[in-house]
Amino acid sequence: MSYQRKTWREKLADNKGFPKVMAAATSKRGGTGTFVIPAPMEVDELMRRVPKGKLTTINELRETLARRHGATTACPITTGIFSWIAAHAAVEAAAEGAKDTTPYWRTLKAKGELNPKYPGGIAGLKRKLSGEGHTVIRKGKRFFVEDFETRLAFL
Repeated sequence: MSYQRKTWREKLADNKGFPKVMAAATSKRGGTGTFVIPAPMEVDELMRRVPKGKLTTINELRETLARRHGATTACPITTGIFSWIAAHAAVEAAAEGAKDTTPYWRTLKAKGELNPKYPGGIAGLKRKLSGEGHTVIRKGKRFFVEDFETRLAFL
């Protein structure tokens, strides 16, 4: 029996029953409320909205998803995983000739940090971001977009 792996685009299209809004467990800090686990395509759709020269962060995506679903917050783990899947799906689509792909390099981690797990790694992200007018700086072993807050897109 041969097993065929799903393509990145198939993974992106598989919503696995999400989005789902759930009651949050009470945290040690006393927080309560609701959280949403988004669908992968929702994360991709938000990432696609970021125009050239602008940026967003995983936290900005989470805030937008929470507002959209009337939840207190959005799951940081699944939002991050789905952004990673969207990035790989974009590269896969581009390799097959697609022109309008998700500009994943414009989605940063918290505090403007580049995500080394995205396709192309830090070197590829630096090239794409520099090409759009952003300055990438190094802090220790990590890389950030300088003054990223001034270039956030409204989602």
